[in-house]
Order: sequence, then structure tokens, then C-alpha cells
Amino acid sequence: MPSDFAMKTMNAVHRCLLKVSFGKVGWTAGNMPVLELTTIGRKSGQPRSVMLTSPLQEGDNIVIVASRGGDPTHPAWFVNLRDNPQVQVAYKGAPTKAMIATVASPEERARMWPIVTATYKNYAGYQTKTDREIPLVVLSPAS
Repeated sequence: MPSDFAMKTMNAVHRCLLKVSFGKVGWTAGNMPVLELTTIGRKSGQPRSVMLTSPLQEGDNIVIVASRGGDPTHPAWFVNLRDNPQVQVAYKGAPTKAMIATVASPEERARMWPIVTATYKNYAGYQTKTDREIPLVVLSPAS
């Protein structure tokens, strides 16, 4: 499982790649669109940003996976948005938009999980590494 240091380092490298390429490189990873998710820290109250991939998009909704590589604990960004679902999303390099994060219901997850894992098998592998059910999060426009 990746350490917090490793996760922060990967995010920093990803942001650096975007910066040095003037946003031309880094908005896809593993054939998935990349987004920058900004949540509000549940303890600090400060904005916290992380680079994530989206294996599924449905209309204006963007689906992200709280896998943390199969770690037994949820990623910090997931716990933050669970406490405060109002988030900011920069998607594929477009301007930041206000969105609402909703944890997929059991029925939604049952429908979407097979779609995600059919194309991106790494997520199925992550699920085998942990006893927790890996949540799917739906980001919807905050209009």
C-alpha cells in the first residue's frame, strides 16, 4: 500500500508535469481522464487538492474511485468530501467548477463497479487487497 509520503510525492510530480508542459501533458493517465479534486479538510478547514483519475463518466457526472491502491483505510480526500460534499473540480484542464460529491448508493455501485473493473482491472485487484468495500464517488455539477 502506498504511504502518505508516496501519495503526496506522486501528486507533486503530476502537478509539476502539468506545469512544465503548460497543461499539455498530464490530463490523462492509464487511458483515463485526470482531474484535480479540491476538498475542504475536515480537521483543518483548509482546501486540500489531489490529482485523481476517472474511470467512468455519465453525462455531466464524473465517477472517481476511493481505492488508495487497496489500502485498508479510505483516502483522506474521501473522508473530507464525505463530511463536506461541496468540492471544486478541474477536469481535463478545464476551469475549476463547483461540484457536489455523493458516495454511490449500494445499487449505483452494483451497477457501476462492473463497468469500471471491466475496463480498468487494477481496481478489481485493489478490492482483493482490502476488506473494506472500495467506494465510488459521483461528482455532479453544483448548479
